Amino acid sequence: MNALQLGPLVLSGERFAIIAGVFVFMIGTGLLASRVSERFNLWSTVVVFAGLAAARLGHVAGNWQYFHDDPLRILAVWQGGFQWVWVVPVLLVAGIVLLKTTTERAWAIAPAGVSAFVFTLIYQLASATEPMPAPHIALEPLDGPAVILAQGDGRPTVINLWASWCAPCRREMPALEQAEQANPDVRFVMVNQGEGRQKVQDFLETEGITMQHVLLDQGMQVQRHYRTVGLPVTLFLNADGTLRHAHVGEIAPEQIAKQIARLK
Repeated sequence: MNALQLGPLVLSGERFAIIAGVFVFMIGTGLLASRVSERFNLWSTVVVFAGLAAARLGHVAGNWQYFHDDPLRILAVWQGGFQWVWVVPVLLVAGIVLLKTTTERAWAIAPAGVSAFVFTLIYQLASATEPMPAPHIALEPLDGPAVILAQGDGRPTVINLWASWCAPCRREMPALEQAEQANPDVRFVMVNQGEGRQKVQDFLETEGITMQHVLLDQGMQVQRHYRTVGLPVTLFLNADGTLRHAHVGEIAPEQIAKQIARLK
C-alpha cells in the first residue's frame, strides 16, 4: 500500500514518483542534447539539482515552525516534503540563461511537461488510499487487558507500526510523542511489530518514550491487514475507523500535523 518494494528496498509512492519523473526528464533532455543542442546537458543538470533544492526550501519556508528548533532537519530529504511549484521559476531562469535560442527553449517544454505528467500520474496512483476498516484484532498492551483496534473511542486514530531495530522508527518516535501531547482529541496507538514485551519495555525506558498506547503485535497481523511493506508505517484513521491516509517511511512533524488536520 502506497509503496513499491524492490528487494530489500522500500520506496514510498512519492519517492518512486520523483525518481520516475527525474529519469524521464534526463532521458528526454539527453535526446535533445544529442539531436538539438549540447546545451541541454548543462540545463538539465541545473534544473534537476536546483529544482529539487528549490522545492525543498519552499517546503521548509512554508513550515518553518517545524524547522527553527532543528534547522539541520532541512537536509532530511528522506522524510519527504517538497513544494513542486518552486521548480517552475528554476525552469524559467535556467532556460533563459542557459538555452540561447527560441528553438531550444521551445524544445525544453517537452521533457519538462512529460516528466511532470509522469510524476503526477505515478504519485496519484501510488497515493490512492483504500478506505479500509480497522482490523478486528486483539493485541496485548504492555499492561492491562487486550485491545481491539476496531473498537475506537470516537476519536480519530493514528496507528504507527514500528520496531526497536528500525532506525527511522526511532528517529520519528519523539515527533509522534509530541503530536500525541499536542492533540488530546486524537488517539495514538504504537503497534510494535514482531518483538517481545521485555524488549519493547527496555527500549521505551532507555529512550524515555512515554506514549499512552503501546501494543504488541508479535504475529505482525496489523501489517498484513493493511498490506504494508517495510517499517515504519503511519496510518491515519477517521473517527469511524476507516483508513484515510497511509505514510510509508519516516514521517516528519509537519506531515503528522497536516494529516491530523485532515482528520478533524
